Amino acid sequence: MKRIVQDLKNGDTRVTECPSPTPSAGQVLIQSRASLISAGTERMLVEFGKASLLGKARAQPDKVKQVLDKLRSDGILPTVETVFNRLDEPLPLGYCNAGTVVEVGPGVTAFRRGDRVASNGPHAEIVAVPANLCARIPDGVPFEHAAFTVLSSIGLQGVRLAKPELGERVVVYGLGLIGLITVQLLRANGCEPFGIDLSPARLELAQQFGASVAGPGADPVAAAIAWTEGKGVDAVVITASAKTADIVHNAAAMCRKRGRIVLVGVVGLDLRRSDFYEKELTFQVSCSYGPGRYDDAYELAGRDYPLGFVRWTEQRNFEAVLQLLAGGRLVVDKLVTDRFPLDRAADAYDKIRGDSGALGVILEYPKESPPTRSIALRPRNAPAVQEPALAVIGAGNFSKMTLMPALAKAGARVRAVCDLNGGAAAHLARKFDADTAVSDAAIVLEDPGVDAVLIAVGHSAHARLVCDALASNKHVFVEKPLAMTVAQLAQIVAAAERRRSLQVMVGFNRRFSAHVVRIRELLAGRGEPLAMSMTVNAGIVPPEHWVHDPERGGGRIVGEACHFIDLMVHLTGSRVVSVSSAMMGPGPAVRGDKLAMVLAFADGSVGTVNYFANGAKAYPKESLEVFSDGRVLRLSNFQRLDGYGFKGFKSHKTLSQDKGHAAEVAAFIRQLRSGGNALISLDTLVNVTLASFAAVTSADEGRLIRLDDEYGAALASAVAVASAEAAGDESVMTVA
Repeated sequence: MKRIVQDLKNGDTRVTECPSPTPSAGQVLIQSRASLISAGTERMLVEFGKASLLGKARAQPDKVKQVLDKLRSDGILPTVETVFNRLDEPLPLGYCNAGTVVEVGPGVTAFRRGDRVASNGPHAEIVAVPANLCARIPDGVPFEHAAFTVLSSIGLQGVRLAKPELGERVVVYGLGLIGLITVQLLRANGCEPFGIDLSPARLELAQQFGASVAGPGADPVAAAIAWTEGKGVDAVVITASAKTADIVHNAAAMCRKRGRIVLVGVVGLDLRRSDFYEKELTFQVSCSYGPGRYDDAYELAGRDYPLGFVRWTEQRNFEAVLQLLAGGRLVVDKLVTDRFPLDRAADAYDKIRGDSGALGVILEYPKESPPTRSIALRPRNAPAVQEPALAVIGAGNFSKMTLMPALAKAGARVRAVCDLNGGAAAHLARKFDADTAVSDAAIVLEDPGVDAVLIAVGHSAHARLVCDALASNKHVFVEKPLAMTVAQLAQIVAAAERRRSLQVMVGFNRRFSAHVVRIRELLAGRGEPLAMSMTVNAGIVPPEHWVHDPERGGGRIVGEACHFIDLMVHLTGSRVVSVSSAMMGPGPAVRGDKLAMVLAFADGSVGTVNYFANGAKAYPKESLEVFSDGRVLRLSNFQRLDGYGFKGFKSHKTLSQDKGHAAEVAAFIRQLRSGGNALISLDTLVNVTLASFAAVTSADEGRLIRLDDEYGAALASAVAVASAEAAGDESVMTVA
């Protein structure tokens, strides 16, 4: 399928080919028939892309601060690499879509194939959109008109926040698309609107929609005051886009005492206290389409707000707009100035950038564009030397910035890149010269030409994909965690037992760092157990982030702190036998990522992992101290290793962080080429995973966890059940 993207490096807008997305749970797959270019928002994005690096930095001062923090903690090379990787990712454009449902994901009951819907999908032939961001189009409303739904909902939310009453006089400051729609919404609400804009053509349109206007060149404040016979307006809805703060000042000046100002657009906010103090004005910024916006529970998980408590969610705003369109109370015909077929998208964006008269620019799509889940990017010529063919499932940040570069450095042959987001898969596949881009993992798993699968998706899918890959007779490399529950771990163990010739590898990369290799060399021949201390300055992750969700992420200890458990297992060459943990007490929104654990090992070694998410970003992220035989090793941020008490060794430094990713991937590729024992034994992977579970349980219940006592019987029983299920032995399953 085709989609429109913006290149953030050079500002080019182009149409690219990619696999159509695969709808995940709660999503609707839509074949686009029309989409509307949001001239204001999308023009800003295009102009941002065309700006120089300095211009981009000036436009995003908050991002500059993040870069400086990373520079202090990680060094210049990783920071530069991260910045350019971010700019390299093409940005899908658009959020005003109308089309026909062609498929629904698991759990979707409100829509079915053939429904005509409006959504916030991007400009693409096929889009996958959460069900709560879709609304059914009434009969008689054409796709072109329905494409105005989302943009109109932005204006509608601004009107709702202004709380207009019948007969009130309300100024609409800025008469672009949203402003002209807001004028009509205010009229439908029984209000008298007054439009302000610099464009005579837009002022004329506002008059056609029933608004009074300030004449071209007139003083807006004086005109509005005169319109109200000196009383002042009841409210102002600012729908303009400008850098100046004069608009807010003017809005305050034209309001009556206790008037309301709602900001829908983007303007300077150098507020003057006197403007608001003397009149007791209220000022509010409107958030997009309405309640539910940016709430993952609502948008992604599909948890609707009860109508009795939240009357107007973003979806219900969509429905209200569509009813207004159906009833003729919202008219958008006059707002359409241009139409372009999808293939001429670049011309459409030139239009909105170069023609101040352009308002509603519609993109038109072919009537039939069936979903295609795989596209070939280059001929599949057989390599001169038979190389294992790999498939990467997951095209997120880790794959983009770490995994794929490491595969390229190792000279690996990537047969496919797969992601539910076909656009992300295609971009990554093209960048790293993969054979195909795919949006359905089943295609990869069924491909007999794929020898190994590398999994870098959300934590909740790890265990299922590992088992499916093993069942498809493919080697597996999965990013941590291996599993989120004992039952999942048992399924993996059972699957691995049935495919003993296949490699199962977890991305515990730190054991492959050159610094850790050196530590192992220095500790060789030690005469006593190790005492280890690991401090992790993990950084704050917002409470609503998916990683904290028990079902989606499993928490940061299971999902990330397992790295450091594995590192200690590797340094000792011994398994964890018990875990005792404590987390921070009540107070913070998230407690589980502020945890201290003590690990006891079979060889008598002990280790503490202090995983804290409440530190400063500028402080080093990871610090390790190892005490042994009157000597100490200190590893700081995987950049500098210092030795105390070692003959002939004082320090080892690297120019940038070396967390072992490249060496780990290279070792995995070598293992596929030559065979041999697993890089990390399955027993070790299971032990580390169980230790991470124990750390959470210990902190929750305040007790020491002995792994064999806690999990031994349960894991063995679960493995037996999983094996029986795979073999179809119902009698064993019943007993278990």
